Amino acid sequence: MSRGGESRPIVLERTVDRAEKREMVSFLDEVFTTSGSVVVTHYKGLSVAEMTDLRVQIKQAGAKFKVIKNRLAKIALDNTDQANGKEMFVGPVGIAYGTDPVAAPKVLTEYVKKNDKLVIIGGLLGPSVMDEKGIEALAKMPPIEELRSKLLGVLLMPGSNFARVLNQPGDKLARQLNAPGQNLLGVLSAYKAKLDAAA
Repeated sequence: MSRGGESRPIVLERTVDRAEKREMVSFLDEVFTTSGSVVVTHYKGLSVAEMTDLRVQIKQAGAKFKVIKNRLAKIALDNTDQANGKEMFVGPVGIAYGTDPVAAPKVLTEYVKKNDKLVIIGGLLGPSVMDEKGIEALAKMPPIEELRSKLLGVLLMPGSNFARVLNQPGDKLARQLNAPGQNLLGVLSAYKAKLDAAA
């Protein structure tokens, strides 16, 4: 086989490898920007059976667990407002993530109590970077659906102004919602003006 013939498979392999890396960076970028929370762990020493058990528990909670390449995670973080979380990505890292910010932290904090081979390093919650204590505090919160239900319950309580406004006839409701103090756009504009004045 000629030298030129030998180099073609290597070039093709590099092209595929680069495409896979770009795809993984894009995937991680989406995970970091759209997940409710991302928990960063070290999994060194976990057996295949233990890793499978962990993945099943996390999946049952509505979250996912993925072993990742640190270099690609750091590249993805550079594209977000969470770049200061890059120092967590050292060693054998696996991330747990999901739309509910509480689901993965709950499973992982319980799992590490029974298996010290998994170590929680920290995590990301929106633009905030958290340490292990932050993840533990997040795990103690109720799931997001429960929080939403409680908030809705408070808003719809008989003594609530919100419930009273919603129960008014249509024309009164429209007037109430469009009143300067009730108009969401008006409230936000007033808040922005207040911030600008304070600056």
